[in-house]
Amino acid sequence: MMIKLQALATLLAVLASTEASGLHQRHAHLAHRQAPASSSAASSAASSSAPPASGASSAVVPTTTDPLATLTAAASDVPPLGQISSGMPTGSALSASTTYQEGAKPTYAADAPALPGPFVFSPGAWPAQDKVPPTDSDEVKAWMKELDGWTIPNIAKNVDNTCASNPVAAQNAAQNGWWTCGGHTRSTDIVQCPDKMTWGVSKLLKFLDQKNISATFFVVGSRIISRPDILREEYMSGHEISVHTWSHHALTTLSNEEIVAELGWTRKAIKDVLGITPTTMRPPYGDMDDRVRAISLAMGMIPISWTTAPSGAVFDTNDWRVAGGLVTAPVQYRTFQDILGNASTMDTGFIVLQHDLYEITVDLAVGFTLDAALSHNPPFTLQPIGECSKIPTSNLYLETNTNKTFPFTNSSAGSGGVDTNGDGKPDTKSGTGSSNSTNSALSFSSPVTVYSLAGFAALGAILL
Repeated sequence: MMIKLQALATLLAVLASTEASGLHQRHAHLAHRQAPASSSAASSAASSSAPPASGASSAVVPTTTDPLATLTAAASDVPPLGQISSGMPTGSALSASTTYQEGAKPTYAADAPALPGPFVFSPGAWPAQDKVPPTDSDEVKAWMKELDGWTIPNIAKNVDNTCASNPVAAQNAAQNGWWTCGGHTRSTDIVQCPDKMTWGVSKLLKFLDQKNISATFFVVGSRIISRPDILREEYMSGHEISVHTWSHHALTTLSNEEIVAELGWTRKAIKDVLGITPTTMRPPYGDMDDRVRAISLAMGMIPISWTTAPSGAVFDTNDWRVAGGLVTAPVQYRTFQDILGNASTMDTGFIVLQHDLYEITVDLAVGFTLDAALSHNPPFTLQPIGECSKIPTSNLYLETNTNKTFPFTNSSAGSGGVDTNGDGKPDTKSGTGSSNSTNSALSFSSPVTVYSLAGFAALGAILL
């Protein structure tokens, strides 16, 4: 009997592209000039801990003495495990395999909007790619009004997304729900799947299609406008789409207006390309506190992150460390095996962080980790976040959402609301029910988590 194993895979980096120069600079310690994965589109993933300090001294020289180095891949076009390393030759980027025409409709809901016409990029209509958007535009001013009636905690911006650089924030991490420093979450976050042995996951579209797997893609706005056809293929192939910000900056380091701009422009890009508006998001690097949560909820998006087990084990596959030359592929594979072992002992499912921005991370997923998950005993059920959370696909998009309290409604009066600061009391004026128990404001049996069998760790290639 197949047991469901919730594993919120960290959302595939959907639309990676060589244009992500700003991202590459910020992730130089991870990427080391790696080309984006051939099937990536525009999404990203997050890291379970603060990014390690960069420097040549941290690079790891691949070894051939490790017994796992000769392990062969499940996919014929992936090299043996020991040959996957930073600096390895890269292949050619793949284009969308199918061109979907205007008027085509997805099958998840009868009233789902038809695809709009082909997206035509106009430089003057969009912010600069891979940079925090300006906050004085008419669009951002309009989006700021979505915060009206919501209590946005007055938490100071961080210097960066590390504990060491923010001693005061680190000291108050539990009080302010800062995930990066201590893994603090709130009941409004989606961090696991409800059913045991269920795993949420995200070369990848081709692999997922061959295995009949669906995934959740957290997409970066700057990549969406670069590769709109890839995003359309992901969506029309039945994968779930979620917001992953415009430039992939750590959100706790930004002002309220900048956070709104990051989320708003990405949401708009998805709307212009697909005709739908996601009701979920994932913060880059998992970096969020109660201020970020409140802004996200006010804009109609439920935050998602990857799982931390009761033992403290973090479900980060560390595939990004291989791309950055920080660990070898065999070491990363053992980390993944440890994750599977930890997952088997949990009473719930889980969300795993894995990336598809770089060819290295896709090779690891397609050739080794996903196959290990699929062949695991007891078996895992890999699902998209919404599916594993028992949330109808239609409710993952504003245009087809029929649940008036999902994500959460904005109300300036009345009792009830969302507890975004962890004090057990609804302090944000929204919705009709409190959230003192896990996602109690949702009319579903469990929070949104990962996607089905689709791409367990495909999610984080570009962005931690």
